[in-house]
Amino acid sequence: MSAPPDLPDIVRRAFDVSRKAGYVSFCRNETGRLLAALAATRDGVLAEFGTGCGVGTAWLRSGVQTDARILTAELNPRLAKAAAEIFEDDDSVEVFEADWSSLSSKGPFSLLFLDSGDPDSVRVDTVADLVETGGIVVLDDFTPCESWPPIYLGRVDTLREEWLTDERFTAVEVMIAHDASVLIATRR
Repeated sequence: MSAPPDLPDIVRRAFDVSRKAGYVSFCRNETGRLLAALAATRDGVLAEFGTGCGVGTAWLRSGVQTDARILTAELNPRLAKAAAEIFEDDDSVEVFEADWSSLSSKGPFSLLFLDSGDPDSVRVDTVADLVETGGIVVLDDFTPCESWPPIYLGRVDTLREEWLTDERFTAVEVMIAHDASVLIATRR
């Protein structure tokens, strides 16, 4: 995929913090560039569920063009502390050392990046009411699939299927690399 080799300063800082923390499970640059592009269209409150060390949050922050706020929740105290370090001088980003559900009262969200490793926590019924009309949900870490119903590891991928068919959203799977795709869903 074609993309400039340079990374935004905030993203570079997030990578440095992740390396120091020994954390290597973060969103890919392809996903990050997509997040930045989508964040550039948003105002209001953006959120990420599953901060890790803050790389995804940094990509969101790199794209924001308004006075939007970004809230992000990480359950692991060590990772939450590392992520908070990245944004310590940025009043528009708040890192919570908490389960993602602690952010549910702070919506509705204009963009919601679901980067949680637990499929049950990112089910459409769990988060649909947290997204404003016209709001965007991004789910990453999918392996591209060209069949219907979507199959992953020999089984129907029910998470992908429910997001792509839910009447409350208009959704699409987008390949970001030959081996990776994301779901983008817009609340009707």
